[in-house]
Amino acid sequence: MREERVLVPAEKIEEEKIKARIPILAIVGRPNVGKSTLFNRLIGSRRAIVGDEPGITRDRIYGETIWQHRKLRIVDTGGIVPDDKALIPSEIFRQARVALEESDAIVMVVDARTELASPDLELARLLQRLGKPLFLAVNKVDSLKQEAAAENFRTLGISELYPISAEHGTGAAELLEGVLAVVPAVTDADDPDDEHRSRAERRRDKSQSGTEAASEEEAAAEHAGDEEHPDEEDTEEAEPETDTRETKVAIIGHPNVGKSTLLNALTGSSRAIVSPIAGTTRDAVDEVIEKNGKIYRFIDTAGIRRKGKTHLMAEKLSVVMARKHLEAADVALLIIDAQEGVTSSDATIGGYAHESGRSVIIVVNKWDLIGPGRKDGKPAADRTVFEEQARHALKFLEYAPIVFISAASGKNLDNLLKALALVSDERRKRISTSQINKFIDRVDFDRASVPYRQKVKIFYMTQSNVSPPTFILFTDKDVKLHFSYERFLDNQIRKAFGFVGSPIWIKNRPRRKVELSPRKEKKRK
Repeated sequence: MREERVLVPAEKIEEEKIKARIPILAIVGRPNVGKSTLFNRLIGSRRAIVGDEPGITRDRIYGETIWQHRKLRIVDTGGIVPDDKALIPSEIFRQARVALEESDAIVMVVDARTELASPDLELARLLQRLGKPLFLAVNKVDSLKQEAAAENFRTLGISELYPISAEHGTGAAELLEGVLAVVPAVTDADDPDDEHRSRAERRRDKSQSGTEAASEEEAAAEHAGDEEHPDEEDTEEAEPETDTRETKVAIIGHPNVGKSTLLNALTGSSRAIVSPIAGTTRDAVDEVIEKNGKIYRFIDTAGIRRKGKTHLMAEKLSVVMARKHLEAADVALLIIDAQEGVTSSDATIGGYAHESGRSVIIVVNKWDLIGPGRKDGKPAADRTVFEEQARHALKFLEYAPIVFISAASGKNLDNLLKALALVSDERRKRISTSQINKFIDRVDFDRASVPYRQKVKIFYMTQSNVSPPTFILFTDKDVKLHFSYERFLDNQIRKAFGFVGSPIWIKNRPRRKVELSPRKEKKRK
């Protein structure tokens, strides 16, 4: 019997914690008035792409801030032009309407350096009809003269007017205080969930976790290096570490391979704007689903292209942000267009994921267009042949499983989620030291073809870290491991312990001699 897939969007998973408790502030306005700059200013990070080109922001972008111990969730929207019926502007308006419907308060942003336009008047009337607390942020007010001119925008009929400069931060505090005075009060002490901590707390915890990880690696190394006889009684099985954190999954690929369509299919929503126009997605869009008790945060990134193929500044920044979100993820879904096959761009993007230590699942999308059941009258493509060709082009990702899907029809999404559950567990698997050293005793290292000067004798090996799995070899030489030796050991580890979908990092550390204190050294002499 086919397993029923239960998908729950982020707003529903945390409905009581987020929607019902943390108030939402929507930032809206026509294009190029500084909405994303204000959004970045309020949340304290460069989450949204900012530039001089109009229409950079398209999808909804969420962030959180804490002001005077009060929590606020902020959503940035694309520039609204109510009468524009073109595909992208109409989709931006649809996304903005979702933000307006779920918000507790609204900030309409206008540009103090331009005259009032009819789109401003139409948008102001539309917002007033919603009956929600409405604030007018007159942006780009950098002088007293402009502050006086900002009063001219009262003709929009919005009483709560705040002259601000989002770029320099002036007026932002007064705007926040005005918003918090009318929305439900939620303090940072009310919500212990780690997902909704302040930016400073997250930065501090990240720093601490990095220090702890380094300390853990050193401690494991010292323990293994000083240990004369590994504990043969230790029979601990290889299991994933118990971890209740969400798994961050970056959806990556070159433009127009179906990344946004896949995000919408997985979340059962229209979270991301989808169009046949390459480069539709610019800012990364994230959404959370729950599957069999596990929480996955899917991040739809912009299509990654070569520098020579990007012309607008927004496109260049979107590629930079896509790389940034990839490096922050746990698992990368490398989307390949079945009609195009594996291209050099796919190999380059896969290389980014591999080198950054992300686990990888190769997702062949649009398989329904060339596989069995294709409707163009041509012979159906053979899945085995396609997989062999993909493996040949992506040799460095031989550990990554391949899943054939159709994001548009939803076909085989269950198989993708099963592969994702397996890969996320394998990424966090930890092997006990006794198991590793028993494994070392069984391996015939003479089979590894290595130049004599780079041959090493392994005393012990230990797993120092997970995500990705990292192993430290204690050897008799301080040399860089030969690539063939490292590949041989990688293959042997996978054969014994799995680690499906995850790269394995191997480090060599020469066994250090025990150094005596100066006093003991003197006595010895």
